[in-house]
Amino acid sequence: MNLGGQAVIEGVMIRSPNHVAVSIRKNKTIKTKITKKNFLTKRYDRLVFIRGIISLIEMLFIGMQSLIYSAKEAEDKEVKISNTEIVITIIISLIVAIGLFVIAPFYLSKIITENRFLFNLLEGIFRIVIFLLYLIVISASKDIRRIFQYHGAEHKAVHCYEHNKELTIKNVQKYQTMHPRCGTSFIIIVLVFTILVFSLVWHTSWLINLLYRIILVPIIAAISYELLKLSATIEDSLIGKILIWPGIQLQKLTTKEPTDDQVEVAIAAVKAIEKNEKSYGSSNKGQMLSHQMPT
Repeated sequence: MNLGGQAVIEGVMIRSPNHVAVSIRKNKTIKTKITKKNFLTKRYDRLVFIRGIISLIEMLFIGMQSLIYSAKEAEDKEVKISNTEIVITIIISLIVAIGLFVIAPFYLSKIITENRFLFNLLEGIFRIVIFLLYLIVISASKDIRRIFQYHGAEHKAVHCYEHNKELTIKNVQKYQTMHPRCGTSFIIIVLVFTILVFSLVWHTSWLINLLYRIILVPIIAAISYELLKLSATIEDSLIGKILIWPGIQLQKLTTKEPTDDQVEVAIAAVKAIEKNEKSYGSSNKGQMLSHQMPT
């Protein structure tokens, strides 16, 4: 069974083929919420490229739900947020991301040169530099550092599960905080792949070139998703190692070594998923999914 997930506020979200578990540490205890999900990804898993777009939208939505839940529990307040509000938040976040990582590098490069080759090269470099600076700046926050520690705990717990080892703090802490299917690896694949795509798609009008960059974002994301899936299946080969290497290096910024307490939270989420998937599998034989999920 393939697992994915992410860090949340003072906890970890783990996603399996049929369930989502969010475990957080609250008042020195671990609270776990598990929800059965009928993922859209299962219906479209055989549709190459389409499944990537659907999976990314679904992961954004579930990730936002998990973050809101963890924030509510951390603040000990009853906060009701509708699905519509979550969708609006995601749309606003995507607009900000496009502004920061698409429009800003475009205009910065245009100011320096209008030579097609140099422009595309500079634009790609600016995009990567802006992203790295963004990670470095937010890493200075104590709260973000704790989230990065939980990110590391999530990866370690998934590694331990995937290696079929008993989920104990001692066993989990033996594994590295980097994981080949991490969403960070997906982002770096997107950033590098855009350099190639945007160099091939060109128009004499600068406005149309900018529109191309915005319109092609979903297509690039879908192709990058397939590359991430491919890298996870061939990670021991030379090509797999080449595909994985940039993302693994970048994860040194987005993951930190977790404490035993943080690992314990990640273990609670994985165990909750394992228990519920076994129950689901026994009553729904043959319906388990082999879909590779970013972690």
